[in-house]
Amino acid sequence: MSLGQSKDDSTAGTNSAEKDNEDVPAIETIDAELQQRQQELDNISDERKTNWEMIRAFLVCGAAFFADAYLMFSSNVIVMIMGYVYYHDSADESRNVVPNKWSTLVKVAVQTGCLLGQLILGRLGDRFGRTGVFSMGAILVIISTVGASFSNDAVRGFNVFVFLFIWLVLVGIGVGGDYPLAATITSEYADERSRGKMMAAVFAFQGLGNVSASIVAIIVLACFKSAIQSDVYTLDYVWRICLGFGAIPGAVSLYWRLTMPESARFKEETRRRQLATEASHEPETESLLAKPVCIEAGETGSAQTASADPQHTREMGEEAVCEEQTTRRLTDESFSQYFGQWRHLKVLLGTSLAWFAVDVAFYGINLNSSVVISAIGFSGDVQKDDPYRVLTRNCLGNIIINLLGSIPGYICAVFTIERLGRKPIQLFGFAALTVLYIIIGFGYHKILDASNVAFIVLFTLAQFFQNFGPNVTCFVWPGEVFPTRFRATAHGISAAAGKLGAIVAQAGLMSIKDRGGPNAFIPHLIEIFALFTLAGFFVTFWIPETRGKTLEDIEGEA
Repeated sequence: MSLGQSKDDSTAGTNSAEKDNEDVPAIETIDAELQQRQQELDNISDERKTNWEMIRAFLVCGAAFFADAYLMFSSNVIVMIMGYVYYHDSADESRNVVPNKWSTLVKVAVQTGCLLGQLILGRLGDRFGRTGVFSMGAILVIISTVGASFSNDAVRGFNVFVFLFIWLVLVGIGVGGDYPLAATITSEYADERSRGKMMAAVFAFQGLGNVSASIVAIIVLACFKSAIQSDVYTLDYVWRICLGFGAIPGAVSLYWRLTMPESARFKEETRRRQLATEASHEPETESLLAKPVCIEAGETGSAQTASADPQHTREMGEEAVCEEQTTRRLTDESFSQYFGQWRHLKVLLGTSLAWFAVDVAFYGINLNSSVVISAIGFSGDVQKDDPYRVLTRNCLGNIIINLLGSIPGYICAVFTIERLGRKPIQLFGFAALTVLYIIIGFGYHKILDASNVAFIVLFTLAQFFQNFGPNVTCFVWPGEVFPTRFRATAHGISAAAGKLGAIVAQAGLMSIKDRGGPNAFIPHLIEIFALFTLAGFFVTFWIPETRGKTLEDIEGEA
């Protein structure tokens, strides 16, 4: 091979290498663009997944509240139907009417169970996970509802009402667990822009469940109409079917409860607990020798490390240990230590006392629903009129009352809670209720004598401001304002205070409403409700506003 040829080959090889080198930046640019594009697609996929998880959490929790409300509010219809079945042969005014002691026992059964479930399952939700306990509560509700629908008299001993009470307490435990767990799950899945709206919408399913209890009763009554008119004891099937229907929504949504993953926030809290547990088992001497001390406000410390790069080691070590000590401090702080501080305790007292106050009024004012149903012409004579007609028209009257005030209140709360904030809605609601109860209580007989329409309007406004007010915000607020590690427990305590108020209203106040004559003490009871709502107004100032803030921001400000 000649020298010239060798030189040409060398030149060609050099040109080829230079060309390859010129192509490298172009290839790297293309790879970077492809990676960026893939990252964008991954982000879109993650966002869609997050949105779907948020929507699924909302639907599952909403279905839970629909079923819970159905079971809680169907007891009024069921007790009325049972009067025809078990007291049809009684004499005079006792005919077709369940005695007060048994009707009260049935009506407070679910509320009593709720109080227990909110405390127990709320705590378990913080300890073992929200979704697992949430599913366990659904299973308990389904089994207990079916059992309650088969309640009957014992040959000797307990009657049907005692057995029904026992089953409904078990139903209530499962229902009660849904309050803190549904609120916490929805809160932790949602972002700060839609969290309040989603939580309020979940609670609004309570209104739909209330109305559905009457709708189902009307449908079942219509199916048995001819049989009821020929044999009143056919109503024994009706109340059992109406009650058993409450197990269906829970059964339908059970699969989605069982497969729902824990929220990212709860997973992070679990990780922190594990880190704190692992750190607590490390030898103290090893911790002192190998790790620098985190310096915080009000604390001093020194760090000694054996590293070839002291500056780098110091920065990395301090950052890691600061995170570990912060994690340990947050997770090791017990419930009693956290709420032993007044600034935290007053928030828990605020949410609990406000919920207690509104539920005393919410369940107590419904003592007047029979008056309103009579005023709009949907009542009947239980002793003399056709049972089918009396029951159907009472159910229709209940639907009308809810559509007039309660449902519009829920809707307004859902669409304004992120604009107005929790505190303004609750304060205005308590203030409006206080004024309305004062007017209704002190002018009760004068208003009824002057105009049934005026009484209906005032009663409807009270129903409206209960829901476009503290009834909704008392559910939403505790799901936001407490730290993740105590959120379900604290929400359960707040909700249990509310259920205590419901029991006081239904059991305690029902026993004195006839003092001085039938329904003679009701005006004074409404005046008492005004005192409770006034107290709720003032304790609201103990709770910080959470609108537009992330849960992490709220926890950091606590």
